[in-house]
Amino acid sequence: MNCQEKDNNIERVMKHLNEEGLDGMGNAIQILINTAMQIERQRHLGASSYERTEDRLGYSNGFKSKTVQTRVGALNFKVPQVRDSSFYPSSLDKGIRSERALRVAIAEMYFQGVSTRKVSFVMEELCGLDITSTQVSRAAASLDQEFELWRNRPLGRYPYVFFDARYESIRHGGCVIKCAVLTAIGITPEGQREVLGVSIALSEAEIHWCNFFKSLQARGLHGIELTVSDDHAGLKAARQAFFPSIPWQRCQFHLQQNAQAYVPKKDLKKKVAATIRNIFNAPNRQEAERLLNISIESYKKEAPLLSEWMYQNLTEGFTIFDFPQNHQKYVRTSNISERLNKEIKRRTRVATIFPNVASCLRLVTAVVLEISEEWTMSKAYLSQKE
Repeated sequence: MNCQEKDNNIERVMKHLNEEGLDGMGNAIQILINTAMQIERQRHLGASSYERTEDRLGYSNGFKSKTVQTRVGALNFKVPQVRDSSFYPSSLDKGIRSERALRVAIAEMYFQGVSTRKVSFVMEELCGLDITSTQVSRAAASLDQEFELWRNRPLGRYPYVFFDARYESIRHGGCVIKCAVLTAIGITPEGQREVLGVSIALSEAEIHWCNFFKSLQARGLHGIELTVSDDHAGLKAARQAFFPSIPWQRCQFHLQQNAQAYVPKKDLKKKVAATIRNIFNAPNRQEAERLLNISIESYKKEAPLLSEWMYQNLTEGFTIFDFPQNHQKYVRTSNISERLNKEIKRRTRVATIFPNVASCLRLVTAVVLEISEEWTMSKAYLSQKE
């Protein structure tokens, strides 16, 4: 499929939406996914239809009709075939799993009147743009209800819980401000990952984290054995207020980053990083504490501020030594939250500035709900075997 054909298909999407409004969403989704499947077949074969090239790996063999029940009704897709039956488009399953994000994207395309280039980008990334009118809010009412139910669903026991935040630009009170997207990820007793909740707040101040924690507890969150996060002041204060007796693991990755601010010489930074990694990689707490004491003494003259900082902070990264060894590498950092934030950013960066909190929460919820569902269908994140 060449660029002209892709552009023609995008124009068909816009035509359906312009003529039929959101009633044309089903047709728009069909066109987007059918286009993605054709592109995938072309890449699989190494050549487009009727193209003569030595790089061709096979030949197309028409299409097979497949009807799928979705939230916008029964959709009929044209699944591309190849002659040796070695191909099945992953974009079909991915597109159906990403249907919420697609619906948000399509609604936003319709009401934004975005360019062909941006619509093409949305098709490829399966992401959404910011919502800018009250009409979009009304059109997305069913989505909002669905997302609200998910954000308030009952929770249960989660031995490990990760907390983190990222920032998005949102118009608020006549100006653009950075608002915090608060997230909580839990690990079930069976070792499965799950996004427990998401919230938009004006900042990471203690009051906003407290409100977030209160909502999680009200939904039944219990059985926490360890919380994992960075050392943000507001988060720390709220955690001490709501989970005072629950052990806390400070993210080891962020600890290593924080340490660099206390290194007085540039040529000492790699040595300090290696020293801290060696401490964290110790086989047990006793060895980690022994190595830490040696390091504190060794840096007293060369980097006294670093030595004092290590004494005050590094033991906050030792909590994992009290937990099963086969779990330690998965809960020693907040990397799981960082990866979730990275995916949120990938989907929201097209918007640049959200027109209001509701539009940001809508798109972020679509993203994290989709990811959480994929996690529950994947293999366990933590092994239950010692």
